[in-house]
Amino acid sequence: MSDLNSLAERLQAIVEELDEIAFDRLRLAASQGQRSRPDDDRELTKARRAVEKAVVVLRRIDAATDDQMTDD
Repeated sequence: MSDLNSLAERLQAIVEELDEIAFDRLRLAASQGQRSRPDDDRELTKARRAVEKAVVVLRRIDAATDDQMTDD
């Protein structure tokens, strides 16, 4: 496994952790009778999406590097 792919895997785990945190906060808000999303939910969603984008970019770079190595 390449360094980039390994990093992408670790970032994917962070994406999953951010999802869990967001869902936990939504459940807590609902159990407390809140009818709207918690204030930090949007920011957590932005952070998750940013990390997801990083995963995609790293995997793309890794795949391109692999392709170049097999072409040589």
